[in-house]
Amino acid sequence: MTARPPRFPPLSDAEMTPAQREVAEAISSGPRGGLRGPFQAWLRSPDLASRLQKVGEYLRFSSSVPRRLNELAILITGRAWDAQFEWYAHHRLALEAGLDPAVAADIAEGRRPTTMRADEAVVYDFCTELRATRRVGDATLAAAQALLGDQGVIDLIGVCGYYDIVSMTLNVAEVALPDGLEPPLKPLDR
Repeated sequence: MTARPPRFPPLSDAEMTPAQREVAEAISSGPRGGLRGPFQAWLRSPDLASRLQKVGEYLRFSSSVPRRLNELAILITGRAWDAQFEWYAHHRLALEAGLDPAVAADIAEGRRPTTMRADEAVVYDFCTELRATRRVGDATLAAAQALLGDQGVIDLIGVCGYYDIVSMTLNVAEVALPDGLEPPLKPLDR
């Protein structure tokens, strides 16, 4: 079976405008080190790409939310969008940050994890309630504020929203997994 051509193929340096080259260089020279994931698609709108990549860099590398909990929120978001590349890219990072593989496996299967630590349950409840109801109740907010503080709550909202746009971009662009990898997420009955 022949693979489909990318919807947003990589742009050569000669094809890029000066603005595209500038943002491509900023992404490539930053902590990500390359134009994987949504970045090739985002280059089509270099001003938006510049702004989004700076938000993403903050949320991924400097957020006040501890890395394990940040990656948990990213996995929850990736699963919500059935974003195969997102899951592929962040599952390993979540485990490296200390997330129990059983927690990730339950999320992949669309289940509330049964082996979460107390802080993970707070983040899980916040993220899933926000997604399901478009808001959070007083008790959920109070638990998140007690755990993360006000800045952490805002950063957590930012992580959910930023990875929504990442997941949407990955799905629309049909960003492929590396050769030979099967999609890590199975379809869920919804």
